[in-house]
Amino acid sequence: MKNIVLTPAQKALEVNLNPAIYGTFAEIGAGQEVVRHFFRAGGASGTIAKAMSAYDKDFSDAIYGREVNGRYVCESRTKKMIEHEYGLITERLDRKKHPIKRFFSFANNVETINFSKTNDGHGWMGIRFQLGPDSEPNDVVLHYLLNEREAKQQQETAGILGVNLLYGCMFLSHDPKAIIKQLFDNISKGHLEIDMIQMNGPDFDYVDNRLLSLYLVREKMTDAVIFSPDGINLQPSDVLYKKNILAIRGSFRPVTKVNIDMIKNGYNKFVLENRVSKEKLQVLFEITLSNLSSDGEIDEQDFLDRADILCSLGQTVLISNYQQYYKLLDYFGKFTKKRMGIILGVPNLKQIFEEKYYRDLSGGILAAFGRMFNRDLKVYLYPYQKQKDGEISNSKNLQIHPRFRSLYEYLVYNNRIVDIDYDPKVLHIFSPVVLRMIKSGKSGWESMVPAYVDNIIKEKRLFGYKKKPKKVEETPES
Repeated sequence: MKNIVLTPAQKALEVNLNPAIYGTFAEIGAGQEVVRHFFRAGGASGTIAKAMSAYDKDFSDAIYGREVNGRYVCESRTKKMIEHEYGLITERLDRKKHPIKRFFSFANNVETINFSKTNDGHGWMGIRFQLGPDSEPNDVVLHYLLNEREAKQQQETAGILGVNLLYGCMFLSHDPKAIIKQLFDNISKGHLEIDMIQMNGPDFDYVDNRLLSLYLVREKMTDAVIFSPDGINLQPSDVLYKKNILAIRGSFRPVTKVNIDMIKNGYNKFVLENRVSKEKLQVLFEITLSNLSSDGEIDEQDFLDRADILCSLGQTVLISNYQQYYKLLDYFGKFTKKRMGIILGVPNLKQIFEEKYYRDLSGGILAAFGRMFNRDLKVYLYPYQKQKDGEISNSKNLQIHPRFRSLYEYLVYNNRIVDIDYDPKVLHIFSPVVLRMIKSGKSGWESMVPAYVDNIIKEKRLFGYKKKPKKVEETPES
């Protein structure tokens, strides 16, 4: 039986008719697009303690404080809004008069498209809420992109999203993924994108927010998400805006000494380039959704195993739905025009020159290369050695299909594809081999992964680690 999707009016009415739900709405930027649904649904007096819109920046600063970076539509402003308003409702309302109330404060901080259509609509939403009158509150904060090209349409979409968020937190808090899934109720995914969500609080202690990031990409609510070494979901523009970006793609199952050698030597080469600033450089370890899939399914524990290792190494992780590199670079191009670098192994570079990956693209492989190299991009090539004593493949002897040989030579000649240094002692290491050794309990893999990574894998039993059984000494029969 197909699940029935409630309309915004039905969801708002269900909230209004619940005598325990009571709180405030604060909205900045597009008018009071969320709270109007609750006013129109009826019974709002039992739900809404206050609704406000500090539209003027001076008023907003007077209430919530100034933003150091001068930006108003940002995460820190939204968090200040929910903290300030929640503090007021708990301070001003006597618990003796409201013994059953579950308090909440809702904030919507949005920038819709301007009259000249020179900006992109986006916003932050947050809610602090209780699940019981005596319980500590939880926080849910998300960032969203509005893809419609009219301000009125964006306002309506933001209003529906806010209703869905409040409804989900009040009635579906036992299932974080259910909260996220219904955020798109009555909204086309083409009109809205959610690229960051974070759930914290006593009732979400068991939630790994990295899995929520993965869920956003898997459900096609966005094409890419980023989380920090400490597992915090990040809003991509906060990480990438006007930055030099250096990215390495891999399965990292597990991360090996080869991966570390690639990023170290690629980084050392990249920072010597003109127009690259160490202070404005963001390194990303990227895992594609297809790299996480096994038989069409994503193993969440396997994903967390990889994430745990990368985070323990202090890396920022990007999960994307971009199998083709030109799409990844289009994504980076939304945030920066500064020089970018991609670190590739020889097998990955050879794949880029295969026509089959561009059959659905108008213009084919030439269009893809145009989109990749029409920006300030360097490809850093790490060599490949099939056998321990075999020939080492690099940019000088790489075999490319004759049809595209001239294109390849042009890119090498113009230093758009360059070789990087390498440690010959690690070229024989391949992740699939290491993974099989870990799973089978075979010794020797420990020397193939970075320092301390073997200890983490053993202690947490990552990647199906099996402890090698001790040999039992046979005793002579008496």
